[in-house]
Amino acid sequence: MRSFFKFLGYFLLLLLVVAVVGGAWVTYRSSVALNRTFNFKVRSVAIPHDAASLERGSHIAHTRGCIDCHGVDFAGAKVIDDVPMGRLYGPNITRGKGSSVIAFQDEDWIRAIRHGVGFDGHGLFIMPAKEYSHFSDDDLGALIAFIKQVPPVDRERIPTRYGPISRVLLALSPAKMIGAAGIDHAALAPVAVAKGPTKEYGRYVAEGCVGCHGPNFSGGKIEAGPPDWPKAANLSPSPDGHLSKWTEADFIATIRTAKRPDGTTLNPVMPRGFSGLDDVELKALWAFFQSLPPVPQGVR
Repeated sequence: MRSFFKFLGYFLLLLLVVAVVGGAWVTYRSSVALNRTFNFKVRSVAIPHDAASLERGSHIAHTRGCIDCHGVDFAGAKVIDDVPMGRLYGPNITRGKGSSVIAFQDEDWIRAIRHGVGFDGHGLFIMPAKEYSHFSDDDLGALIAFIKQVPPVDRERIPTRYGPISRVLLALSPAKMIGAAGIDHAALAPVAVAKGPTKEYGRYVAEGCVGCHGPNFSGGKIEAGPPDWPKAANLSPSPDGHLSKWTEADFIATIRTAKRPDGTTLNPVMPRGFSGLDDVELKALWAFFQSLPPVPQGVR
């Protein structure tokens, strides 16, 4: 019996050592990822001022996820606040008190949105720059023009706290948490795609779905989210997904209403801003998703 307790003591001591060393390694590697700076030449983009461009910029801001992190007033909103992932509130991107962009020039906006890099050169945490890096110059310029003229709101940002799951993800796969780490900044050359109900334009719009549904849109575990988030839906025409059974009208109605044809409601993790996509964008998405090869859910 004594030898058993001796063995148990050594085993527990070994677990403690492994936990301490592992924790130190995760802390170090995640800190390296957070402190990494990015240096590259920002290619200029024309910033328009006409009413049509501002309307286009507003449409992009409200349908591509900006309001999910920055709020409907663009002064910051809760993104995550729990023990495993930590606490993250989007920054205030208006010109009010507490603004994170008060000193921004046009190139700083381009650096932040297209490249996911902040004013200080560090990668922006959970900024979906990989998805935004594909924006055409016209769309990026319109988005920047719109955000620059939103009314100022006074709101200080709540400090960010990194939870253990965020630290582990930062240590093991920094690009999942810091979009800038997964972008070849020097090679970025987005192209304009003619708007229409085509699979080509659908592919352009669908870039905003990659973060959750994966590069082949098969869905599965959302790697950058909290452990309790549901699996992302399979958007390929696979038999295990909804889109193989729906019509185009079913798909459009589901995105617009957040209710599936069977009456069930989409999980709140699915950004409701996509409901604002217009008919052409939704028809293009449908055409693109239907053109994909069928892949089982989560096989990326």
